[in-house]
Amino acid sequence: MLFAGEAQQMTKPMQFPGPPKLVLAGLAAALSLTLPGGLPAQQSNTASGEASPTLGQRQFLDRYCATCHNQRLKTGGLSLEQVDVSRPAAQPELWEKVVRKLHTGLMPPPQLPQPSQADRRATLAWLTASLDAGATANLNPGRTETLRRLTRTEYQNAIRDLLGLDIDAASLLPADESGHGFDNVIVGDLSPTLLNRYISAAQKISRLAVGTSQSLHGDIIRVAPDLTQEDHLHGLPLGTRGGLSEVYTFPRDGEYEIQILLARNLTGTVSGMRDDRRHELLVLLDREPVKTFTIQRPASGDGSLFRQVAAVDKDLKARVAVTAGPHNLAVTFAKEGSSLTETLRQPALARFNDNRYPRTAPAIDQVLVTGPYSPKGPGHTPSRRRLFVCRPAGPDTTQEEECAREILSTLMRRAYRRPIAEAEFDSPLAFYREGRAEGDFDTGIAKALSAVLADPGFLFRVESDPERAPASGIYQVSDVDLASRLSFFLWSSIPDDELLDAAVQGRLRQRGELEKQTRRMLADGRSINLATNFAGQWLRLRNVEAVLPSANLFRDFDDNLRQAFRKETELFFDSVLREDRSVLTFVRSDYTFLNERLAKHYGVPGVYGSRFRRVTLAPESKRGGLLRHGSVLSVTSYATRTSPVLRGVFVLSNLLGAPPPPPPPNVPALDESAVAANLPMRERLAAHRSNAACASCHRTIDPAGFSLENFDAVGQWRDREVGGELVDASGTLPGAGEFRGPGGLEDALLDRPELFVATLTEKLLTFALGRGAEYYDAPAVRKIVRDAERDDYRFSALILGIVESLPFQMRSTEPEKSSARRASAGNL
Repeated sequence: MLFAGEAQQMTKPMQFPGPPKLVLAGLAAALSLTLPGGLPAQQSNTASGEASPTLGQRQFLDRYCATCHNQRLKTGGLSLEQVDVSRPAAQPELWEKVVRKLHTGLMPPPQLPQPSQADRRATLAWLTASLDAGATANLNPGRTETLRRLTRTEYQNAIRDLLGLDIDAASLLPADESGHGFDNVIVGDLSPTLLNRYISAAQKISRLAVGTSQSLHGDIIRVAPDLTQEDHLHGLPLGTRGGLSEVYTFPRDGEYEIQILLARNLTGTVSGMRDDRRHELLVLLDREPVKTFTIQRPASGDGSLFRQVAAVDKDLKARVAVTAGPHNLAVTFAKEGSSLTETLRQPALARFNDNRYPRTAPAIDQVLVTGPYSPKGPGHTPSRRRLFVCRPAGPDTTQEEECAREILSTLMRRAYRRPIAEAEFDSPLAFYREGRAEGDFDTGIAKALSAVLADPGFLFRVESDPERAPASGIYQVSDVDLASRLSFFLWSSIPDDELLDAAVQGRLRQRGELEKQTRRMLADGRSINLATNFAGQWLRLRNVEAVLPSANLFRDFDDNLRQAFRKETELFFDSVLREDRSVLTFVRSDYTFLNERLAKHYGVPGVYGSRFRRVTLAPESKRGGLLRHGSVLSVTSYATRTSPVLRGVFVLSNLLGAPPPPPPPNVPALDESAVAANLPMRERLAAHRSNAACASCHRTIDPAGFSLENFDAVGQWRDREVGGELVDASGTLPGAGEFRGPGGLEDALLDRPELFVATLTEKLLTFALGRGAEYYDAPAVRKIVRDAERDDYRFSALILGIVESLPFQMRSTEPEKSSARRASAGNL
């Protein structure tokens, strides 16, 4: 695929007679779906003195490939009899696949003779030099979709930056479909049902931003049912335990009712009411107490069980006067001193299941916020300050409309990410006039705002071809489109005023300006998007929320640990970005981020409290890089056991850049009921490698996953299997030989750092462009990796390389007719 390490050789004078014969055997294997058996062993011969290298290539293709891939058989729909091996650049799609297979070590297969590293590198240098030269002569930046709808995450961030308003887009819009590993790829459609959701969201957001809502409105804030609330939680004041803390936006000045419901067990009784102790429940607004309740178990004999349960939290309601805008709302318990009876067994850390590990004190289930009662004015909220750039001097209609136009001019320029034509004001102003006729000036602005938020100019990113496109069909995207590409890449949001001004004024492509803007945006807090959104999908952190291990096997797993898993990885990723470290830190690191709960889970001593902090790890620590994070290890496991298959696929696809093909549709899943559950994992999965339909892939997938077997399904270190046998963590990677354990896997990845860096670059490029990385992007990726190597693979070098690359800066006028080319290249 991509190889920065070998790139320097390409710039040096190199004398070799073309690809050695043994490497060509590997190339032949790379092009084959079915390999002929019984091939005799070959010896590498890089100095055979052949007069005609092309003739030697042809001979090897005929010998190792044409047996099956000829005009008569066309195995896999591929014939190599007519392939011109003298000009790889003439068939870049085919040969880029060969480069990937050869460089990752997938080909030649392990059972066939292997070339020496020098031979492999020489062949790769020859191939990529030809392919890169061909790409330079025939530019192909690919084509992004003309219309791409904002994803749910982008919509939420855009509302935040446009209106200064934090919303929960998940409650307003459905989840987006994912493609090529990211949800910003398949977002071109807008069904009538989805359009209605956008219109409804726009109306709700506009009322909240302007503060025009007069009617009562209720929201429910829920707590995860498996959250342990026996101790202090991050974000809440010291001296408290359990509860929740959330920034809640109150629409208007007024009174709001806050009602608390306590957690119950399956019988309907309130959990944790085991004795007559009193429990103080606090309601906090901006960390100041506004109401205190005392909770105590009802005395026996006061009526039926139902009445006793209802009596506990039926009066947990507080009516509070609140100003409009965002406030930190928290509900928690005052923490009491406690002691534990000495026992032989360590007490469980997770306490939420009354049948197994019951709560020792009551816990919060949900908080209901209703209001406003006796509403007053809209207040002075951040969203109103952001929106109302002017106020009419009086009730004069002309003055009001002039101010409305000024407000809409600023709003639409930011929302549509471009200059606004005069005719485009007609529709929003019509909505303003309609709203003004129904109410006051603010009502008119709210109605116009809802129209802007439902407009395609806001909901879609539009990249149109120029009216007079170059004859080559390749053109630079406009500065305005480039600004949007940059902001949605780094922030998953709209450009800010500084970036948009630079684009509108034509300064974005001036010398040094694009780099300056990129570095400024990376330093901005909004670049946390790369940790939460990009890494959330690249590393599958979004799936952590769905992790639900077996309570029988993993008694200490709860939502506290689930949240800590994701937080650790996001903080770790963000630290590499903000400190501009080498991206190889993702593979091996001497630090991570822990709180007490996660440190206990990992067995790391000396970490106390709910606050996450950076922890330098001892040399003998089992923790460090991404492959040792509980988040990655748990999302690649099942509820009852680890999955070397899921972990192996993750390593090959997301770190090595050698994704295995999907399983054939007619191959059934492994029947685990026929295998003893106490057998070592390697023996339980032996059926994969003994089944002919599975073996070709699982001989590569499973060994990569086996090297992580010392980590169980929730990421804890273990030396023995469930049945008591010692864990066998020996594994292999294509082209890396055998190794043992996660340290050996990290060594294998770091021995060929250009593969990991290229894979990360491809993932970033996919995320940045909103389309899958194609064969014609490979030369650009190789250049990014080659340049980044000179800067120790720093994160900023990859980001800047992408921003300055051909695919990011340019666009084709016509969609790629790649299906026909793919048919000629075959299915590798």
